[in-house]
Amino acid sequence: MSNILIVDDEPQLLRALRINLRARAYQVASAATAAAALEAAERERPDAVLLDLGLPDLDGVEVIHRLRGRGPVPIIVLSGRSGADDKIQALDAGADDYVTKPFLMDELFARLRAVLRRPVATSAITAAVLGDWAIDLTAGTVLRTDGAGPPLRLTPTEWKILTMLLANPGRLLPGRQILRAVWGPGHEERGNYLRVYFAGLRRKLERDPARPRHLITEPGIGYRYEP
Repeated sequence: MSNILIVDDEPQLLRALRINLRARAYQVASAATAAAALEAAERERPDAVLLDLGLPDLDGVEVIHRLRGRGPVPIIVLSGRSGADDKIQALDAGADDYVTKPFLMDELFARLRAVLRRPVATSAITAAVLGDWAIDLTAGTVLRTDGAGPPLRLTPTEWKILTMLLANPGRLLPGRQILRAVWGPGHEERGNYLRVYFAGLRRKLERDPARPRHLITEPGIGYRYEP
């Protein structure tokens, strides 16, 4: 049974989330301030945190920084701030996902299940399976899982992007973060680069590139790898 920490200063939303989480057999802890949230995170050791950004005593982005400094607990932001800059700032701080209020409970719980499925990293990832392909990052090979056909060729840039995604399964990575890591500082606004390369990766790796199952785009925010 997963333990979820809810951090929000809206009593009605707190109550609704507690009821819905418990109905789905989650354990629940809650906090209405940043100070109480950090104390609860230390005490409860939650498996995931649902975090509002507009807290009365400290901005939620700072709470993300502090939580992330303590460990890899998944963090889903629940916020009325819908601007792309707000989302990118929260994701850059270390949030795993961002849900804008108002939201559908079914969507929130789908995203919660996704972050809870993400394995806790104990060492650098060396291999993964993406659809029909077995990816060996150490050997630098992409082979069909059924052993048929020749190896798939990826460009050096495709390898860099894919390695970054595979190292963060289930986590939403801001596009600017990927651009900075792959192309270097000063390229954060070159979103067209990523659109071109992700289109190429989907053509090569996805069974249906038009309906990707593993290489997912969150428009205006970033990209994620779903195992």
